[in-house]
This record gives sequence, C-alpha cells and structure tokens, in this order.
Amino acid sequence: MSACRNIPFSLPRAAVVPDYGANGLYGLVGAIRGYLDGQHWTVPGEERTDRAQDEPGPVLVFLLIDGLGDAFLQRFGSGSTLLAHRRRRMTSVFPSTTASAVTTTLTGLAPARHGLTGWFIHDRRFGGVVAPLPMRKRSGGLIRGPMAPERLFPYPSLFRNRRRKSIYVNPRSIAYSPYSARHGRGADIVAYRGLQGMVAAIATAARALKRAAGGYIHAYYPVFDALSHAHGCESDEAVAQFRHIDAAFAALLDQLAGTGVDVVVSADHGFIDSPAERVIRFERFPDAAAMLAGPLFGERRAALCELRRGVEDDFRSFVEAELAGKAVLVRSPELLRSGFFGPGPRHRQLRERIGSHALLMEPGWTITDRVPGERAHRMIGVHGGLSPQEMWVPLIHARC
Repeated sequence: MSACRNIPFSLPRAAVVPDYGANGLYGLVGAIRGYLDGQHWTVPGEERTDRAQDEPGPVLVFLLIDGLGDAFLQRFGSGSTLLAHRRRRMTSVFPSTTASAVTTTLTGLAPARHGLTGWFIHDRRFGGVVAPLPMRKRSGGLIRGPMAPERLFPYPSLFRNRRRKSIYVNPRSIAYSPYSARHGRGADIVAYRGLQGMVAAIATAARALKRAAGGYIHAYYPVFDALSHAHGCESDEAVAQFRHIDAAFAALLDQLAGTGVDVVVSADHGFIDSPAERVIRFERFPDAAAMLAGPLFGERRAALCELRRGVEDDFRSFVEAELAGKAVLVRSPELLRSGFFGPGPRHRQLRERIGSHALLMEPGWTITDRVPGERAHRMIGVHGGLSPQEMWVPLIHARC
C-alpha cells in the first residue's frame, strides 16, 4: 500500500495525506535500504534512461535537514543551490514530526511499525506519557531501568546486516545519546560540531568510502528546526539559517566534485506558525479534560487521547461546540485502518500509542495541556499536522 485509502472521516482544510510509496519519505528510505542491500541507486519515481551515462558512484549521502519543508524552499530558496537541485516534493509520514519521521529514516519502518507516533507517546510500561527521543517522562525525570532503550526501541536499525557500509554523521550533542546509539547500530557514528564541521565530516567519510568498497552516509542537521520553533517558520532567523545551510550544501558539492558521489537532501517535515491567539489551552475546559483517561500525547498539531468509556458522544459535542473550525475529531483506529500510520506489522503497543481519538488541528491552530511538574514550551513554529506546509518535503538530488 502506498497511499491512504477509504477515508470515511473529515479532515482539516487542505489536508495532505501521507504517501508511503515513491511519493513519500518512506519510499525514499525504501530505495536507500535497497541500495544498502546492493541494488543500483535510483531516485524513487524516476526512470533511468541511459545506464552508461547514469552509473552511480559507490557512495550515497543522505542529508536530513530537520524542518526544511518544500513550501519554505519554494518561497525563500530563489537562487539557492538547494532549490537548483530540487527534483520534486514528497510527503512526510504521519504525524509530520521528528520523532516519527526521523525514526523512519533510521529504520526503514513506518510509524505503525516503530510505534513512535509523536513527540509524546503513551506507554504505561514507562510511567504513562513520555518523550522517547530524549527518553524523558512528560512529568519530569529520565526513563531509567534495565534494558530501557531496548524495550522502548525494540526494532532493528536501517544499517544492520547490510551489504554496504554505513556512517552516521550526527551533532556532537546527540551523537551518543541512547536514541542515537540504538538507532545507529550497524553504522560507524561520527560526531560533528557546527555546519562546517558537518560538511567536513561528510566529505571525509565520503572520500574514505570511495577508497573502500563504497557505502552510505546518513547525516542529520537540527538547527533550522530549533530556530523555526523559537522564532517562527518564516522569521529572519530561520531564513538566515537557511542561507547558511545552502552555502554549506554548495561547499559540500564543491568538495565532492568529480567523485561521482550521489547526494540526496530532504527533511522530516515542514512548518506552520501558530500564533498565541490560536493556541487552545485544554486545561481551560476542565469538564472536557475529565472525559480523558490521561493527558494528551502525540503532537500539539495532531493530539492523541484516550477517552473514558461512554463519553464519546459528549466529547464529540464538546469539540463541535468549542473547537469548530479549529480541530477535527477522528477515531484513531480509523486513521490506522486508512493507512495514515503506514504499512507493516504493527508495533505491539500501537493501540496504546495512538489512543482512542485524535484531534487533527486546522491550519494555524494547536492544542496543549499541562501535567504537574512539566515545564511549558512556547513554540511559534509548529508541525505534526496535515497542512501542505507541514506534510510536503523536498527531494533534492545532486551527482558530484
């Protein structure tokens, strides 16, 4: 299955449904997995016409720029090297967020299989609502215990038991975190500091693989995402950071010129802004909050929840009365059946991870709640929803 099907429920305005075939990030990672298994590299959805002129180098680089949506690239990328090498757009996974999409790029698994269905997931084995990437409980404190990473991430990485060698280039601040170490199994981990450090690390790794039998480099850059959250997705800070990233990309192509290395660039999601007046504070509706078995999880643009038994009609009435034009209520199992979380055998805790219902937010709207001990994070730029700005990411490809 490549695209969502049989959608028997309403969606937010202009919603883009995830594609798990050649027109989606999941399909791109499937092509990378094939390359790691020894297949010829071909950009998904593109036909090779002249094999003699289209032979790939033995090295493939994938650079994931966290948060660089296709809408941003189209609007602010005029004259950029990144836009000049853009092939087309493709969808992220659902939800369109780092925890779900980056995990797909590091495993080749859809969210239904790896089970990371948002920045926050519900897993009672670890105390309820937790943030799996930093391995923290929403109420505060680290997730600890014997085999905690193995139990939280019980699936193989993309890099293990492949024919081609892999190198995982990651910022020094997270390169050896439990999440990175677990998802980097089978790859050599290289830590870098700063954009220039990333370019140098990729170029050095590519030359080393070129001298050997070839291989794959997975590189991750997070700063654009952080600035978009803090200042807004079209802020001066985000645009300036994009210019720095583009210059670094151009420098990387210059350093690799003539090597035959393939460089693919994409993102895990794009962004949309949610001004303060469009943030719904769920704690201001105590009667509705009492209908939930626990706090919200998932994303503030795609909030998941577990309704108490027998309250669905009342909760739906609340949404229709108080959140009309702001959110659409959907049963989570219907999202699953329609393919929003992707294909593959389902994670053992998936039912708990997706809850009974989802609040899919209309463009510009977010919903948050509070739990005791939690520190509030104000975000201007947000993601996780189904808007075109969040769901479409670019497919950029250059042969050096």
